[in-house]
Amino acid sequence: MALAQSALGTGAAYVALLLVALDRFDSPWAIGLVLLADVVPSMFLGPLFGAAADRWSRRACAVVADVLRAGAFAGLVLVDGFGLTVALALIAGLGTGLFKPATLAALPSLVAKERIPAATSLYGALEDLGFIGGPAIAAAALLVGGPETILGVNAVTYAISACILAPLPFGRRPTRSDETVKRPSLLREARDGLVATAGIRGLRVLLVATGGALLAGAIFNVGQPLLARVVLDAGDAGFAVLVTCYGLGFIAGSLAGAKGGQLHALKRRYLLGAFLMSVGFAATGVAPTIAAAVVTSLAAGFGNGLLLVYERLLILGVVPDAIGGRVFGIRDAITAWAFATGFLVGPLLLDLLGTRTMITAAGVGGIVVWLVATVGLRALWIRRDWDPALTGGPGADVGTRGSAGEHGPNLVRG
Repeated sequence: MALAQSALGTGAAYVALLLVALDRFDSPWAIGLVLLADVVPSMFLGPLFGAAADRWSRRACAVVADVLRAGAFAGLVLVDGFGLTVALALIAGLGTGLFKPATLAALPSLVAKERIPAATSLYGALEDLGFIGGPAIAAAALLVGGPETILGVNAVTYAISACILAPLPFGRRPTRSDETVKRPSLLREARDGLVATAGIRGLRVLLVATGGALLAGAIFNVGQPLLARVVLDAGDAGFAVLVTCYGLGFIAGSLAGAKGGQLHALKRRYLLGAFLMSVGFAATGVAPTIAAAVVTSLAAGFGNGLLLVYERLLILGVVPDAIGGRVFGIRDAITAWAFATGFLVGPLLLDLLGTRTMITAAGVGGIVVWLVATVGLRALWIRRDWDPALTGGPGADVGTRGSAGEHGPNLVRG
């Protein structure tokens, strides 16, 4: 409930925030700076956010994150001036950067072990439901009010989320093997998380492959509006249809992860998602009509959903609970760098290659990433092999943890 209503508010506020930014700073740079403000905190502080989620109560981290975002969007209603707008957008980005690793790492404590895949699947689907439904809500709300009203309502949704999460019995501080030893600094714990992440078999390949796939996706995002509106001559309505179809495919892909499975099955479906997503990009680049692009967008969105839900399930399956927040924080940092790089490189490639060639090249790049990931993971997480340090024993499912115990309505999701 908390995620569903705040996700809808986030999707609506995305539209309103861009309108407010353009009004306060009449330049295309306004959009770019506001979009970057949402990802910059995770780019530079992702490992620290994850370390905070492993050091303190994950529920408390999620509540603090919602309070930060509620205050930031309330401030956006009250202030005037582009500088303050970007500053408050950065504060909202801080909240988002803390919320995701805290809640994703806390999911296993919220539900029974056999329901972890379903909870993770629903988490991703609800996020994307906000990206689809939120802009539609914003369009209706703008008929009777201004964008500042939507920003204010979004602040309320974050406050409601904080109130819902605060009393829930989940996300306690992870236990340590020796509570009598003084804890190192937060920065040291973030560094330890990086070292531990690099030392878990297959996790390096998984995180880098997802980052590469999402870099291709960010480049795809840059060219998609021009493909729909100019190349395929479908106008704004055609672009909206492609966005909606991509989102519906994403939701279907996310929900496909509800049954979970053992690690070898999760790996196979993760790779399938990476392949479908990339082939969908390439096919969209050569689509002759808007109808064909609708089909390829559905396929790419479905692959994007599969990629993310099975990446999260693999992380939950192989990472000890004590460092779960840090791994998700590192993962968010990689994702943020991938999107920021794609948004900066995309326009340059658009000028050099043209719309169709750039989108097709993004798909080909994604296929290369899929091939590298397939080779890199071929000897890991296979049916006949298991490692108690990672999976908890033979036949362990995704719910088993190693120790004592995943932007606005862009097409591609991170």
